[in-house]
Amino acid sequence: MTYEKVNISTRDGVCTVYVFTSAAARPSPAIVFYMDAGGIRPAELAMAQRLADAGYVVLLPDLFYRYGAYGAFDPVEVFKGDVRAILGPLMSTTSNEKAAEDTAALLSYLDTRIDVDHGPIGAVGFCMGGGMAISAAGTYPDRFAAVASFHGGNLATDAPGSPHVFAPQLKAEVYIAAAEDDASYPPAMARRLENAFDQAGVRYCAETYAGAAHGWMKPDFPVYDPVAAERGWSKMIGFFERTLGHSN
Repeated sequence: MTYEKVNISTRDGVCTVYVFTSAAARPSPAIVFYMDAGGIRPAELAMAQRLADAGYVVLLPDLFYRYGAYGAFDPVEVFKGDVRAILGPLMSTTSNEKAAEDTAALLSYLDTRIDVDHGPIGAVGFCMGGGMAISAAGTYPDRFAAVASFHGGNLATDAPGSPHVFAPQLKAEVYIAAAEDDASYPPAMARRLENAFDQAGVRYCAETYAGAAHGWMKPDFPVYDPVAAERGWSKMIGFFERTLGHSN
């Protein structure tokens, strides 16, 4: 696994960003990878690498930079304890709105890279990052052509920064991959999100992965489902190939 580690100045400080590049001989489309609440760790880096290997320049920002230094979490151990007590302090330092603000700096950085084709870009988010990806694409609609959310939670709530409120601004096509077993994204919430997309004319596909639990795509989560995860990867890569093109 090879990547660059760069520090990018944002409105609130300095965000460490892991940059994974395509092996293509010509500039590639870019994708911003919005992390889950487990933070930066080997599994997250490996997933960003896999996406880059499909022909993209991938930015993986550490969105917990406002918190400060933290150790790499082992999700198996985290889920054995009080998840909110362990991850809550870090999660409280970011939000959909703050992630969207941070995206401005990420876009400016991408504009400086000669290995990026400077066309429309993509976003993908997992768990907490799913809502961030949608929010970022709605905040910068002229930059994002495609956004994917895998087991994203709280995608349509009464909160002011709920991702579904960005529907009228979205120009990107959206892929929503939901877990059948996910208290953070129950069927009523899914209907609310899809209604918002329908009313705004958003192009989207929403699928529920039967038998999968929240976090099924993450190889270091105790609920990891390798069969459903491979289906998710196939869907993700196909989605970005169709909407962004690729250089491999």
